[in-house]
Amino acid sequence: MHSNAPRVPRHIFREYDIRGLAERELSDEIAGAIGAAYGTYLSGKGIYSAVAGGDARLSTPRIKSAVVDGLTSVGISVTDIGLSATPAFYWSLYHFDVSGGVMVTGSHNPPEFNGLKLARGKSTIWGGDIVEIYKIISEGRSEKPGTRGAVRNADITEAYIETLVSKIRLGPRKLKLVLDSGNGTGGIYAPAFLRAVGADVEEMFSEPDGRFPNHHPDPTKREYLLPLMNTVKRSRADAGIGFDGDSDRIGVVDDEGNMIFGDQLMAIYWREILRKHPGALAITEIKSSAMLPEEIARLGGKPMWWKSGHSLVKAMMREENALFAGEVSGHMFFADEYYGYDDAFYAAGRLARILSNTEKKLSELVAELPRYHSTAETRFPCPDETKFGVVERVKERALKEADTITVDGVRIIYPDGWSLLRVSNTQPTLVSRCEGKTEEALQRISDDMKRRVREAGGPDFEWEY
Repeated sequence: MHSNAPRVPRHIFREYDIRGLAERELSDEIAGAIGAAYGTYLSGKGIYSAVAGGDARLSTPRIKSAVVDGLTSVGISVTDIGLSATPAFYWSLYHFDVSGGVMVTGSHNPPEFNGLKLARGKSTIWGGDIVEIYKIISEGRSEKPGTRGAVRNADITEAYIETLVSKIRLGPRKLKLVLDSGNGTGGIYAPAFLRAVGADVEEMFSEPDGRFPNHHPDPTKREYLLPLMNTVKRSRADAGIGFDGDSDRIGVVDDEGNMIFGDQLMAIYWREILRKHPGALAITEIKSSAMLPEEIARLGGKPMWWKSGHSLVKAMMREENALFAGEVSGHMFFADEYYGYDDAFYAAGRLARILSNTEKKLSELVAELPRYHSTAETRFPCPDETKFGVVERVKERALKEADTITVDGVRIIYPDGWSLLRVSNTQPTLVSRCEGKTEEALQRISDDMKRRVREAGGPDFEWEY
């Protein structure tokens, strides 16, 4: 590392964002250095203005202030949109027509973590571009021009909600929805938006609070959805909708209080989309149930397996000019009638539109889908320095023994199911999921994956269901 550069840990520069322990790995000095390096990266591409937003975490205002200071120190002018959701930040890139932006968010990670999503053009950078930011710091290449960039503050909340409202028109059926923002950023936008389009809304934990006093804001884990499940049943609501900390991921509970997996939700969205766009390409995330490509094909779409990761999915959507894609983790990307980025509020609006135009309950729509037996997406600790080797060894062996898909980690195909092992790009963890056509098949396949991980030098772990 260049002698004048602060000691910035290499491991926080991940595949599609920067993420680390807020107080130790994103100190003022480190966050400022990242801001200056990112500003140098932008100015090298002829970009001199950026937007900055941040989530509700307690460390966010401090980190955002340091990043903005770094950006302005190298001549970038910044519009600070304050406390905001990640999709509102994405929208601001269009609203202000700027080509740079930083969103300070720890997303669904534990409260002691935080991170940075960096934009170029109208989307977030990933891979080699994130490595380039690190190189600018480590090689001491951050520019120091004579003129400091200006900072202005802007409140986009009302204008963004108006945009959401303009995109969704509900059908004749009156809906009751329960919204659980988990004390993240969802409460700033979702209740106002869904009431404005005509839904009856009951709110839970809408007040942003970075201590997350009620439950951790990750709506893909059943334990965090329990309050929402109970409220939906008690209120006899049509659906419950949960948002993660920065509101780019959606979690859904049906009218009977059952959790809906992300791939089931995608299948419901595809029913609406493929009616209007027969034969469309359907980018299908590698963690998805076999049900999803089967259902897409039945509806006349063309499924295509692809990697996990919001930036990677959005990049492939742009390359293929795709209409919609999603992730099991709750990122939903609509480009048929929207901007193509992951916006959990808009995804909630699309679900409301589907429900308001049918007499069927959400539980009935889900029941129509093929139902296989599966584990949940299970994450288990594995150090960053060993996790890649574990996946590589499992993959090498599987390629010799079975049909495999290797677009992201390894998906092993069995006659009656599949198993997946991949590296998390955001945490020192491995990610696995298994599925079988029967409970017996699931047991055998999940046991087989545990054995493969152990034999490849990985940790023992317990499946989540």
